[in-house]
Amino acid sequence: MLDLMPRQRPVARSAESEKITINLGFVDLGHIDLLVAEGVYGNRSDFIRTAIRREIERHAEITRQSVARKSVELGLRPIRRAELEEARAAGRTLDIRVLGLASIEPDVTPDLARETIASLEVLGSLQASPAVKAALADRLR
Repeated sequence: MLDLMPRQRPVARSAESEKITINLGFVDLGHIDLLVAEGVYGNRSDFIRTAIRREIERHAEITRQSVARKSVELGLRPIRRAELEEARAAGRTLDIRVLGLASIEPDVTPDLARETIASLEVLGSLQASPAVKAALADRLR
């Protein structure tokens, strides 16, 4: 028997976005729905993304000062095995601070991460294997 139905592939997690859930009051939600119905926004998500971006822009100076003061890396911060092996060979540990996405590469072992990452602070999202996250649980902020 031929299977003519297309097979669904697992949805890959995009490195460019993270799904969140928020609770809104009924009146706020009604306002958003009205703006969508009037064609101001394509959908609720468009409205929410736009509102968030406006608030981020409004507070850009606070963000800039904080990033400079705390030595935070902006954007995507890959944490690679070679970087960690180099730190281990030099006998040093890393304090990593990221505003955005920190991604610990899949070939990084829990032991290597624990030996070389003294602290990891992520304002945004952390992508790492469950084993690496567990190994670093007491160092995550």
